[in-house]
Amino acid sequence: MNKDYVIALIIGFILDAILGDPEWLYHPVCIIGRYISWAEKKIRLHSKNLRAGAVILTASTVVLTMFTVFILICLARFWGHLPCIIVLSLLDWMGLAARSMVSEAYGVRRALDESLQKGRHQVARIVGRDTASLSREEVIKATVETVAENTTDGVISPMLYALGGPILLWGFKAASTLDSMVGYLDEHYRDIGWSSARLDDLLNYVPARLTGILMILSSFLLGLDGKNAFRIMVRDHRNHKSPNCAWSESATAGALHIQLGGTHDYFGKPVEKPFIGDNDRDAVPDDIHQSCRLLCLSSLLLLTFICLLNIFLLKIWVS
Repeated sequence: MNKDYVIALIIGFILDAILGDPEWLYHPVCIIGRYISWAEKKIRLHSKNLRAGAVILTASTVVLTMFTVFILICLARFWGHLPCIIVLSLLDWMGLAARSMVSEAYGVRRALDESLQKGRHQVARIVGRDTASLSREEVIKATVETVAENTTDGVISPMLYALGGPILLWGFKAASTLDSMVGYLDEHYRDIGWSSARLDDLLNYVPARLTGILMILSSFLLGLDGKNAFRIMVRDHRNHKSPNCAWSESATAGALHIQLGGTHDYFGKPVEKPFIGDNDRDAVPDDIHQSCRLLCLSSLLLLTFICLLNIFLLKIWVS
């Protein structure tokens, strides 16, 4: 385990917890997203086989992102060890999304306190489903689902890949951005996005399962129903078209005793999803708060484990 990478991850984690994603900062994900939009248009215009073009889109986005980060790190190393640590830390900070996810979730909660219409408008910022006709409870559940899913995509996965350095972290972020932009199953994106969706599934396979375990531990520590979180995760972790999403969603649903999933509209068409969890009670705004607590403690538990493991390995190395 590279000591510099662990130090950078700790600093990046702290920076994310304090600063999140400042509005004045043009985030690197926006640059990746602009490239994806440009490349997708070019491929649709010139490629006769969109499934082959999808591979080009996926590979070029990931490789260019990783190469750019490689160049940045090489330049930082040229200036010395301290500048390199600073650059590594900044790259890790911008690769984590815990604070921004929590901020967006609380934004939905505050908007719901004002009106259902404002809640629908706010939740549209963080979900892919159509929100215009969502009920108050559906807005809450949509937010909880997104927080649970993004605990894997936006926090746990990036932290794990950051252990291999920012190059791996940003390779993952590129794949994740691709999936969020073109990895859909509808007719428009099915061919151009298939390889991006498969890559994202592969990269999140282990982190998703680890996230479920961390959420169960967090449930016990937070005074939620960790026992039920484990039961529901074991039972419902396959109740999703994605092989990964339901691990964190089922653990969250079990811990909170609410039911997620069901039929929702995407791009004007209903999409049926299996239910996750038991419908023990109606979802309430406090469930948004509890899902954010699960996200924060799960990420903190992982960071603690990484630090302890690093100390243990260092002791073995020295001895």
